[in-house]
Amino acid sequence: MSDYLVIVESPAKAKTIERYLGKKYKVKASMGHVRDLPKSQIGVDIDHNFEPKYITIRGKGSVLKELKTAAKKAKKVFLAADPDREGEAIAWHLAHSLDVDIHSDCRVVFNEITKDAIQESFKHPRSINMDLVDAQQARRVLDRLVGYKISPILWKKVKKGLSAGRVQSVAVRLIIDRENEIKDFVPEEYWSIEGQFLKGQKEFEAAFFGVNGKKKELKSEADVKEILKEISGNKFNVEKVTKKERKRNPAVPFTTSTLQQEAARKLNFRAKKTMMIAQQLYEGIDLGKEGTVGLITYMRTDSTRISETAQTEAAQYINDKYGKEFRGTQSKSAKKNTNAQDAHEAIRPTSTLREPASMKEFLSRDQLRLYKLIWERFVASQMAPAILDTMSVDLTNNGVLFRANGSKIKFPGFMKVYVEGSDDQTEEKDRLLPDLKEGDEVFSKDIEPAQHFTQPPPRYTEARLVKTLEELGIGRPSTYAPTLDTIQKRGYVALDNKRFIPTELGEIVLELIKEFFPEIINVEFTANMENSLDKVEEGSIEWINIIDDFYKDFSIRLEKAENEMEKIEIKDEPAGVDCEECGHPMVYKMGRYGKFMACSNFPDCRNTKPIVKEIGVKCPSCEDGMIVERKSKKRRIFYGCSNYPGCEFLSWDKPIARSCPKCNNMLVEKKLKKGVQVQCMECDYKEEQQK
Repeated sequence: MSDYLVIVESPAKAKTIERYLGKKYKVKASMGHVRDLPKSQIGVDIDHNFEPKYITIRGKGSVLKELKTAAKKAKKVFLAADPDREGEAIAWHLAHSLDVDIHSDCRVVFNEITKDAIQESFKHPRSINMDLVDAQQARRVLDRLVGYKISPILWKKVKKGLSAGRVQSVAVRLIIDRENEIKDFVPEEYWSIEGQFLKGQKEFEAAFFGVNGKKKELKSEADVKEILKEISGNKFNVEKVTKKERKRNPAVPFTTSTLQQEAARKLNFRAKKTMMIAQQLYEGIDLGKEGTVGLITYMRTDSTRISETAQTEAAQYINDKYGKEFRGTQSKSAKKNTNAQDAHEAIRPTSTLREPASMKEFLSRDQLRLYKLIWERFVASQMAPAILDTMSVDLTNNGVLFRANGSKIKFPGFMKVYVEGSDDQTEEKDRLLPDLKEGDEVFSKDIEPAQHFTQPPPRYTEARLVKTLEELGIGRPSTYAPTLDTIQKRGYVALDNKRFIPTELGEIVLELIKEFFPEIINVEFTANMENSLDKVEEGSIEWINIIDDFYKDFSIRLEKAENEMEKIEIKDEPAGVDCEECGHPMVYKMGRYGKFMACSNFPDCRNTKPIVKEIGVKCPSCEDGMIVERKSKKRRIFYGCSNYPGCEFLSWDKPIARSCPKCNNMLVEKKLKKGVQVQCMECDYKEEQQK
C-alpha cells in the first residue's frame, strides 16, 4: 500500500511525476475533469443564486471508482492539477468526489515537471484556493447561460446546431468588421521615385524624399513629372551624412499568446496544434537514460516573469557558449501586460542546458521545432542587445532631395540566437552604403518612378486574431485556441489562404446577436467581464454578484428575442451542375472544412462532391485526366487528377504546363520562403528562384 496518493490530469504527467516522488507515492490520472454541468440541460439553478448542478461526466464513472478505491487506501491525498483556474477547479471537484477536506493542505502546484520543482512543491502543500475555483465557476456559469439560452433561439429562427458564446461572438465580429473594412476600402493613388546611384564602382539605392529640405508627398503622375523636371543632369551632391549607433533589445520570453503567434509565423502551426505539442513538452518526454522529463514550463500563462534560478543558469550558459559580452545585464521580463494575471512564469525550457540539437533523437519533428523555438526565444531574452551602426545620407540635385538609409550589425548580441518574427517586416539585415562624406559627388544611374495604391487592412490570420484578442483584453491564455477552433466548426468563418473570411451564416448570426444581444459582441463589455473574473480570482468580488448583474438585463433581451426575432431561411446557392446520381441540381453547402457541393434532393440523395478548380494542366499519369486544385480536411491546397479515384496522381506543389528539359517529366512550382522555384518532380532539374 502506498502512503500517499497524488492525482493529476493526464497519464503522461502521472508517469513523469511518479519517478520523482519515490515508492511511498502512487500517482494516478483523473483524465481531466470528473464533474461538469450536464450537456442535456442548462445545469444552473437561476432562481437559487445560479447554483451549478454538477454531475459525474459520462464515461468517468470507472475512473472515479478507481480513484475512490485508491484514496481510501492512502494515508493522504494530494491534488496536483495544473496551476491555473481550471486546474484549481479540477482539484476542487476531485476533493468533493473523494471526500477530501478542501481546507486541508491537499493542493500541490508546480510550474514545471522536473525533479527539483516537483520535490520542492510537495514540501509546501496548501489548501484549495476557492477564489480561483469561483473565478472558473463564474466563467463556466456565464458561458452556460449565454450558450444554452441564446443557442435554442438560433436553432428555431435560423438553423440547428448553431451556438453563441461570449468570446467566440467577439472573435466573429472582429473578422466580419475587418471584411467590411476591406469591402468599403477606397484605394488612394500615390507615387514613389527610386534611384540607383554610383559612388565610384559601388552601387546603392536611394528614394525621393522632398524638395529644399522638406518632405513632399507624391500623389499623382503630375507631381512626379514636376520633380523629374527639376533634376538637372545625373550629378548629385552628398549634402548630409548622419551616423548613429542604435540598440535593439531582445523580445521577452513567450506567453501563451505570443507562442501561438510566433509558431504560426515561423512554423506554420495552427493555435490548436501549438498548444497540443506544448502540452506534450510540458508533461514529459522520455529522454532515454535520463527518464521522462518535462522540457518546458507550464504553457498557459500571460506572464513574462522568469525565476532567478532560470536566469542564473541561462547567464552561465550564455557566458560559456558565446562569451560574457553576449550576456544580458538585467532581466528582460520586467514588462508585464496590463491584463496579465502573472500567475506563473513565462514559457521557457526547464533547463537551458538541454540544447535543441541534443533533443533531436527523443522528439518528433514538430516537437523539436516547437521546443527549439521556445528554447531560442528564452535564451535570446537573457542576452545583450544587438548594436547596429546606422547611416542616413541626403543627396541633392537642384533642391531635389533623395535619401539613402543603410545599417550594419556592429554587435549581434541576442540576434546570434534568435530574431522575433513579424507579420509585416523582414528580419534585420545589413544594408550597406558606400563610405560617403558630406561634399562628395555621386551619379544617378537610373531614376524610376512607380505608381502605387494604398492597400486595405489585411484579413486576420490566426496569429493576428490572437494578438488582437489579447490586446483588447478578450479571453485568457486557455481560451484562444478553443475559440478559433469553435468558430470554424460552427461554420461562422472559414480559412482561405490561412486567413479568416466570414461565411454567410456567420454574418446572419452576428446580425441577430447584434440586434438582440448587443452586449455579447461588445468588445468593451467582454473585456470588462474578463477583468471582473480576475477580481473574483483576487477575492475582491463575489462571483454570484457578477452573474446576477449580467442576468438582469440578459433575461429581458432573451424574452424580446424569443418574441420578436424573425425566422430566417438560408437558401442554398446553386452550383450550376446536376447530380450525376439522381439528376437534381447540386447546391453549395458550408461544412466544417469549408464549402462543398451537395445534391438538393437531400435526404433522398446524399451525393456530395468537393469543389475543384482546373489549372489547365493535363495529368501525367493517365491519358484523359486534368489536374485540379483540391483542399485537404485541414484546408491545405493540393493537386490531383480529375479522374480520382481511378487515377491517384497527387502533388502538394502546383504542376505547370511545361515538361522538364532534362528528363521530360512534369515541372512543378515549389513555394519557398522568399518566392517560387520551378523544379522537376523526378530529377534534380531546378530553375532560378522567382520572387
